[in-house]
Amino acid sequence: MTDNNVAWVAEGSIPPSPPPAGETGPIRWARENLFLGPVNSVITIVASIFITWGVLALLQWAVFDAVVNASSLAECREVNPHGACWAVIVERFDQFLFGFYPEELRWRPSLAFALLLVALYFALTDNAPFRAQGLIFAGVYPLIAFFLIWGGPILSVLAFAAGITILFAAVIYGGRFIPTAFALPIGAVAAVAWLLFIPGLFASSPGVDFVGPGLEEVESRQLGGFLLALIIGVAGIVLSLPIGVLLALGRRSGLFFIQTLCVVFIEFIRGVPLITLLFVANSVLAYFFPPGSSLDLILRVVIMVTMFASAYMAEVIRGGLAALPSGQQEAADSLGLDYWKSIRLIIMPQALKISIPNIVSTFIGLFKDTTLVVVIGLLDPIGLISAIRGDSNWNGIVWEFYVFVGAFFFVVCFAMSRYSQYLERKLATDHR
Repeated sequence: MTDNNVAWVAEGSIPPSPPPAGETGPIRWARENLFLGPVNSVITIVASIFITWGVLALLQWAVFDAVVNASSLAECREVNPHGACWAVIVERFDQFLFGFYPEELRWRPSLAFALLLVALYFALTDNAPFRAQGLIFAGVYPLIAFFLIWGGPILSVLAFAAGITILFAAVIYGGRFIPTAFALPIGAVAAVAWLLFIPGLFASSPGVDFVGPGLEEVESRQLGGFLLALIIGVAGIVLSLPIGVLLALGRRSGLFFIQTLCVVFIEFIRGVPLITLLFVANSVLAYFFPPGSSLDLILRVVIMVTMFASAYMAEVIRGGLAALPSGQQEAADSLGLDYWKSIRLIIMPQALKISIPNIVSTFIGLFKDTTLVVVIGLLDPIGLISAIRGDSNWNGIVWEFYVFVGAFFFVVCFAMSRYSQYLERKLATDHR
């Protein structure tokens, strides 16, 4: 007989019900971020109307009414007078990429760019296969790129590599016998002496003429477009970071002479506009080198751009060093580490992690500033716009050029920004 008066007892927990549709997913995000109150709702609606109108107008001009195949601006306007005339970009695309680089030799900068992507892959990726060999390749890549783009006898490139080897040998092995602070300037002086007085870097050096196997030489005045922007930007970025680190350490040094030298350099360079330094590179810098040495204009521009970026980078790194608590240095001292080991193993990795956003911001600003070289006659993408508009077939086009060039710089700068955010997330070990 069943007793109906016994209460029912659950044998398990009741599964939770799903949250209401308005409390999760896109609906909740929209309510909290776009429609949280009447003021936010009105702003969202008005902004959406303007954004939609702007995007549709841009698509109408740049895509739907655009003309891709035409031989002149007049022909573009005959096809559709209201759309963008991308035909000029299609016709001059190779010129935007390579400038006036000889057409039959354009495989060389193309190969240099492909190898640049390989070098960046090994340098920026931790879990890349054969990374040790890849880092060695990334280290020698600048010499490979120089040889591919400018050409010339291969012996001159090997002579330059020997000068760089002298510098590293003096720093690495000389530091075993003398303090590293003295080994670095001694190695730098020895390397510069090699590069200046041993024919190899300068083809016009008197007495010896390097001949032998190599590639056909290409003059710097034939370089232009995005190729020139990448050469100056990548060289400035790669060189400014280590130099900026040394300047930051020198400014914090207890040695009066080194500290004064770094302070004077940083304050002077930061107080002078980049465009002034470019004029100096164009007309004055060559006078500081021995007579008979023909210092290439692009090399002079790279030197000045690197100096300019290094001064700003030094202050960025110094800010990261100042943000570290003094206990880090005291911990390094308690472990018995000398100054350079504590800087390399403990201090600098933390300072660089703190400074990642500002470092990348400096890199982005440097890369965009490469367009200033147009003032000294180098045909970067902005300089090519004036040259192309000199053609009567395309005289009158403005917006298409700047939209195309701006898109290129946006892609490169946005990629650097995204990589910096990836590094910040990867190195954010404080809250794990």
